[in-house]
Amino acid sequence: MRCPFCGNGDTQVKDSRPTEDSAAIRRRRFCPACNSRFTTFERVQLRDLVIVKKDGQRSAFDRDKLARSIRIACRKRPVDEDSIERIVNGIQRRLESSGDTEINSKAVGELVMEGLRGLDPVAYVRFASVYRNFREAKDFEDFVETLGGSAD
Repeated sequence: MRCPFCGNGDTQVKDSRPTEDSAAIRRRRFCPACNSRFTTFERVQLRDLVIVKKDGQRSAFDRDKLARSIRIACRKRPVDEDSIERIVNGIQRRLESSGDTEINSKAVGELVMEGLRGLDPVAYVRFASVYRNFREAKDFEDFVETLGGSAD
C-alpha cells in the first residue's frame, strides 16, 4: 500500500481487525519513510455496480459519495459515524446482492430514505427534500404529514 503522505510504496500493517459490523477489515498502517500512520479499509466487492441516472447517464457506484450524502443529511444531528457506516454497508450489500450490475439511481435514493427513516427523522426529511426536489414550504408540509406528524 502506497503512503498517502509521501508516496512510499513500502508501508507496514501495524494492526488489523474487522469493523464493528464485520463488513470490512480495518488496517492501521505505518510508513517508515515519513513516520506517518494511516488507516485503510478492505471490503469485499461482489461486482462492479453502475448507477443509471435519470437522464440515462451511467457512472460507477461511488461508496464515498453515498456516505457523503448521508453525512450531509445527518449534519448537526445526534447520529454517530458507525450508524452512517451501517446504512452505507447495508445499501451496498443490498445492491451487490440484487443480481443486477446496473442500478437505477432512484432505487439507491429509496434505500437511503429507508435507512434514514429509521435513524433520524430530521435527516430523513432533509434527504427527502433534496431527493424529491421540494420547491416550496407546502412540499415539506405534505411530506411531513405522510410521516404522521403535523406541520403546524
